[in-house]
Amino acid sequence: MHTHANFHLLIIDPQNDFCDLPAAYLPPDGQGQKIAPSLPVPGAHADMVRLAELITDGGDGLRTITITLDSHHYLDIAHPTFWCDKNGDSVPPFTQITAADVRIGQYVPRMENALPRVFSYLDQLEAAGRYHLMVWPVHCEIGSWGHNVHTDIQHAYHGWELKTLNTVAKVSKGSNPWTEHYSAVRAEVPDPDDASTGTNRSLLTNLAQADRIYIAGEAGSHCVKATTEHIAENFGPAHIGKLILITDCMSPVAGFEQQYHDFMRQIVAQGARTLSAAQALQELHANVRK
Repeated sequence: MHTHANFHLLIIDPQNDFCDLPAAYLPPDGQGQKIAPSLPVPGAHADMVRLAELITDGGDGLRTITITLDSHHYLDIAHPTFWCDKNGDSVPPFTQITAADVRIGQYVPRMENALPRVFSYLDQLEAAGRYHLMVWPVHCEIGSWGHNVHTDIQHAYHGWELKTLNTVAKVSKGSNPWTEHYSAVRAEVPDPDDASTGTNRSLLTNLAQADRIYIAGEAGSHCVKATTEHIAENFGPAHIGKLILITDCMSPVAGFEQQYHDFMRQIVAQGARTLSAAQALQELHANVRK
């Protein structure tokens, strides 16, 4: 079986730490407890189950699958491990830190010599106008269970790889601890000394070759949003019509629903499409040349 057109599935960060997994999916931690996802997005498990079914049922219509992997170190500027407050206490997750907060000593990096670099980063981040620094729970730590792909997605793409003898491309992002890296295209503030934080030209080139790009994954309010915005920015109006967001295979972080809905409205206004998994399946089936 072959495909008529190059339909590309881009799955953003389908990782355990982002999924609200049921107990049956949680492994033991060796201490008599179960490992739990550190940043579960409400609805993400159901999203991934639906997406896995789409790959299994419609994979013959896909020529390419790319998976992005949020890949962090334990010490990271967006983790509590990096910061303490003015009393020397830990900073809780979901704390927003501004350059002004750091200038008055409200929050300080644990590394005493890090202040100049932190000021430079926060000033550039805020000047860009997309985000303020958010302290997230330690998540998607490289080498951890939470970094791994949701098991249903993995089973589904293994089946696709065996059937098509194509390899699913994996794109890592976030391993520079000095910058936030929501988007698979580039970090929020690229580090001039680290090419991995700059624009991922090979990813953009690969995507540009597709006739349609189906986008799914987590979270709709952050990494899906940032990646899609950067793709649209690089594609320009001529190619944005290739982008199709599968709306029931992504969900926003709790409390960020408005950002997600605003993003969806804006990207559709620019020319992208939205489909359900069932509608996407019909398009994939129609793309199979018997």
